[in-house]
Amino acid sequence: MKNLLLVFLAFGLLSSCTETVEEEKVVEKEVVQEAPTKQLRHVVLFKFKESSTEADIQSVEAAFSALPGKIPEIKGYEWGTNNSPEGLDKGFTHCFFLTFDSEEDRAVYLPHPDHKAFGDVLKPHLEDVLVLDYWAGEE
Repeated sequence: MKNLLLVFLAFGLLSSCTETVEEEKVVEKEVVQEAPTKQLRHVVLFKFKESSTEADIQSVEAAFSALPGKIPEIKGYEWGTNNSPEGLDKGFTHCFFLTFDSEEDRAVYLPHPDHKAFGDVLKPHLEDVLVLDYWAGEE
């Protein structure tokens, strides 16, 4: 009987150790969220000339969309065409949205030869441009 009691006690001790190990594993799996880092957003709006064809505009879209693959300082990129029902676009139809980690990265992008080459594709078709930069995540 003593042996049976010792076996149960030993089993109880082992199972309590196992639970502690399992609890520690759960704690190890917890994800610690880091505070969001600030990112520099570069917003570019285009108004195209009335004389620009759909093919002209598509060549501008393709040339701009190629820049993130050529300029590693661009950390994020998206673009789209206006679909606002408000009628406040003032003729601007395209929005390009770039993300940089720093002002230094943006400073590399602006005079970059591939950015300048894109400007050569754009210029014959551009009626107007609006550019805004801001820090996202700034308090």
